[in-house]
Amino acid sequence: MNLRDLRYLVALDEHRHFGRAAEASFVSQPTLSTQIRKLERELGVDLVERSPGGVLLTPAGAKVVERARIVLAEADAIVGIARQAQDPEAGSLRLGLFPTLAPYLLPHVVPALHARFPKLELLLVEEKTEVVLDQLATGALDAGILAEPIPRTHLCVEPLFGERFELAVPADHPLAGGEPVRTAVLASEDVLLLEEGHCLRDQALTVCELAGAHERAGFRATSLETLRQMVAAGVGVTLLPELAVTPPVPASPDVAIVHFVDPPQRDLAMCWRPTSVYAELLPKVAEVIRAEVADLVTPR
Repeated sequence: MNLRDLRYLVALDEHRHFGRAAEASFVSQPTLSTQIRKLERELGVDLVERSPGGVLLTPAGAKVVERARIVLAEADAIVGIARQAQDPEAGSLRLGLFPTLAPYLLPHVVPALHARFPKLELLLVEEKTEVVLDQLATGALDAGILAEPIPRTHLCVEPLFGERFELAVPADHPLAGGEPVRTAVLASEDVLLLEEGHCLRDQALTVCELAGAHERAGFRATSLETLRQMVAAGVGVTLLPELAVTPPVPASPDVAIVHFVDPPQRDLAMCWRPTSVYAELLPKVAEVIRAEVADLVTPR
């Protein structure tokens, strides 16, 4: 048993298809299949259920993959320790962000991070909050940028910035082009929200409850861009975070952005394990991010 074969098994779990797992692992499908069978022979147990409809892990296979992820994360950490010893600002930093933040924050900060840390390889992962937290716990990620409060208190937390919410309404809405409004106006509107599992949904629901507003029944979006399109179609109004309405995000001629007099906001922070090999570097990364968005969002 070696690390390479464990990586193949983890890839197979992620893709549930031999061809796609092989492509992701940069090997041929016969090579990956042969190594998985070799691993099964070494362990004396079937790890994979093979069928025309796809690939499933056996109960034993699922347990092996769970442990394999930990082993691979620790192996990567050993490499990271060596690279850090040679250069404290080098290595491969795996950073997780949730979907309603990543595409709007990264264009502002990635160029600055590359300029400040030219030897640091930045590997970006977009997942929902709970997945980011789980991958931080297993070592699959080195750090995450999440909305506070961050529920797992064992993590180191570095505050970054606050991000106000804006009201998005159809271009022909009575509020479009007018003065800033109070959140109480939401009480008379059909508010469109994201589906379950997005932290932005929970944040927007809190605002709606305080304002006496109700969610538009029968519709939940999978992304902010879907919400934006539904507003443009006149289905209702929604709440969008500042960075989602800030260039380089293009403005929509069919959507008007209305400011709040009493703007609700979400607070963003970077978090990581206290034992991370990047524990001394990550506060410097956070400082670059704070500096780059300082003129765009609410300072912390």
